[in-house]
Amino acid sequence: MIKQFAAGAALACALLTGPAPAQAHVGDIAARYVQLSLEIGEHEDGYIDAYYGPPAWRDAAKASKRTLPALARDVDFLLAELAEDEAGADTAGDTSGSLTHERIAFLRGQLIAARTRLRMMQGETLGFEDEAEGLFGVRPVLKPLTDYDPVLAEIETLVPGEGALWQRVDAFNDRFVVPADRLKAVMDAAIAECRRRTVAFIPLPEGERFTLEFVTGKSWSGYNWYKGGAESLIQINTDLPVRLSRAVDLGCHEGYPGHHVYNVLLEERLAKARGWVEFTVYPLYSPQSLLAEGSANYGIELAFPGEERAAFEAKVLYPLAGLDPKDAGRYLALQEAQQALSGARFTIAAEYLAGRMDRATALAMIQKYGLVSEKRASQTVAFAEQYRSYVINYGLGLTMVRDYVQRAGPGQAERWRAMEALLSEPTTPADLLE
Repeated sequence: MIKQFAAGAALACALLTGPAPAQAHVGDIAARYVQLSLEIGEHEDGYIDAYYGPPAWRDAAKASKRTLPALARDVDFLLAELAEDEAGADTAGDTSGSLTHERIAFLRGQLIAARTRLRMMQGETLGFEDEAEGLFGVRPVLKPLTDYDPVLAEIETLVPGEGALWQRVDAFNDRFVVPADRLKAVMDAAIAECRRRTVAFIPLPEGERFTLEFVTGKSWSGYNWYKGGAESLIQINTDLPVRLSRAVDLGCHEGYPGHHVYNVLLEERLAKARGWVEFTVYPLYSPQSLLAEGSANYGIELAFPGEERAAFEAKVLYPLAGLDPKDAGRYLALQEAQQALSGARFTIAAEYLAGRMDRATALAMIQKYGLVSEKRASQTVAFAEQYRSYVINYGLGLTMVRDYVQRAGPGQAERWRAMEALLSEPTTPADLLE
């Protein structure tokens, strides 16, 4: 592994003076893709979500002063080389057992995303669907907001009464806010249970771990910062009161079998075991994010199928939070019903980012179709302002991952095996549709 990284570092440094000769092997392209990604990250804070490759590569990226057009040219060059390698693999009759084609497909999607992001960084404005497809490898279908009105009508039956529906829903949900002095105990218990259920099906390396922090001033509710070496920093945003349902949601999504497990498996089984250096870097704006967010969201229902979540929350989390579980069933049913409204967030974001909807209207529509307070709607709009079409990865990613995993069969063991493969192989969004 050390020799491979050393050779890759030499190739990556060569990239700073110009493209390498054509017909490079996939491993060479992968090394140069990593260095190129790090260089792009020097132009945009947050572009690199995780990196645990050789420190020399990061140092070289920081020392590089290449322009965005120069980086864009190298992305195109690597895409051309990759096409030649793929043609060569076809001619050689390469078998799927080597995963060469899968690796090439993964790299191609990542490079297309890099090219798309570089266009945006240079001032080009893309339509919401074009942006999402270029960055995340799938084109979202945006439905009119009126298509979600029947869902609102169904939710009316769960929370009957006077006044705006969002006010009734928000008030009902606020009955399940976890007191601040009990939040850590609730989160610790939720994450521990998420982990227990995950490791029963997916073996993780000895010593994998995470640190939990509570933060403020963010546009997101939770974040996993993967550090490498099977270690994560999980941050929970407490700008808004944290409701009890978020404990299992965040425990699975940010931890097990979500982002922490995804990154651990990529590092252990691809970066280390196979020496595939492209899996030492994770650009946020790439198809990896559709897989990461989709699997993290589906991981909640995979880990807690049927009535198991309600039972666990009532037995363990409600007492820890000091809350009465009397209405726990209706509360969980409401959370599940609201999932059918997730697509409305895409439509609102698309209209707002295109300038066809002003901010005040966007806030009002988020309140109506997200069934949240103005403060929570403001956080949602702020997320769209910061991350733009990234919002598709949660709802659309969930649907695609769920369909893919459940095609493996009705049993839990079958579905966990499918999930493990998705998380530990060079999977692309297109693979989820096969």
